[in-house]
Amino acid sequence: MIKVVVIGGGWAGCAAALAAAKAGANVVLLERTDMLLGTGLVGGIFRNNGRYTAAEEAIAMGGGDLFATMDANARHHNIRFPGHEHASLYDVATIEPAIKKVLQDYGIDIHSKARVTDVQKHGKKMISVTVNNKEIFLGDVFVDATGSAGPMGNCLTYGNGCAMCILRCPTFGPRVSVTHKCEIKEIYPIKADGTYGAMSGSCKLNKESLSSALREKLDKEGVVVLPLPEKIRKKGILGKKACSQYALAAFAENLVLLDTGHAKMMTPFFPLADLRTIPGLEQARYEDPYAGGEGNSMRYLGIAPNNNILQVTGMDNLFCAGEKSGLLVGHTEAIVTGLLSGHNAVGL
Repeated sequence: MIKVVVIGGGWAGCAAALAAAKAGANVVLLERTDMLLGTGLVGGIFRNNGRYTAAEEAIAMGGGDLFATMDANARHHNIRFPGHEHASLYDVATIEPAIKKVLQDYGIDIHSKARVTDVQKHGKKMISVTVNNKEIFLGDVFVDATGSAGPMGNCLTYGNGCAMCILRCPTFGPRVSVTHKCEIKEIYPIKADGTYGAMSGSCKLNKESLSSALREKLDKEGVVVLPLPEKIRKKGILGKKACSQYALAAFAENLVLLDTGHAKMMTPFFPLADLRTIPGLEQARYEDPYAGGEGNSMRYLGIAPNNNILQVTGMDNLFCAGEKSGLLVGHTEAIVTGLLSGHNAVGL
């Protein structure tokens, strides 16, 4: 039986592990932190706009387990907010244990707090990876789903500093790119202004810190749009967002809140003093990142060159998925690329 080792337990890594297991492989999933899903732990949006079609196509191709779990854990279905239709919002508090159970039911061997620190290869073929406790995992094929955010130095150099986000680099150690460890030159996207990377596109407010009226509206409708006074609008930060489909004028003119368990605020960051001048947000507190008044995590720093089957260029048995495979910004894209890379890894 072929053995597939997936490095990174975000949405892409989980999907790659699932697809490989369903294709008949013996699968090991290595996750740097103590929880799966990565930025999906504070995300929550799916089925919005063209992602609805992508989700249905993925289901038709055998990837329905993940979307069924997202649907089962959704707080809201078929909601509208600026520029987006028929979105669903899963509950970020319940989704991770549910997804973990799905993977375990398929026999996937999940290792938490297993940060890859080194790789062993012979020519263009990977042999094994070593994790932080010195344990070595041998494999026939590997999937790099390590993402493109972190380590902390990226946020310090290209962003506004460590914003204390869900990636938790200080606690679990910085993300390590398997592609880079294989001595493959990565791609570093450059924005129009010449800078590298992009900030995560949203923050999370503690819902209990909002007014009762806002909480009730979020619970009932799933979305609240608050017009912003001209003097506190932050038009300049839209260009910093990783999620360009949310970089619309409406997101500068309004504060858009979505109910994912937290109040998901669709802006990379917003000064706390200004935020608390908005009616209903007088006691607002950031839940993720904790320094959401100053900045957010930096992403799209280190993408693997790859071909149409998501095989990393220059390696015979290394595939990639999620942000590691290109300028992909949503959970659906991560899942779809993960399903493809995991399936293709077994068929190599």
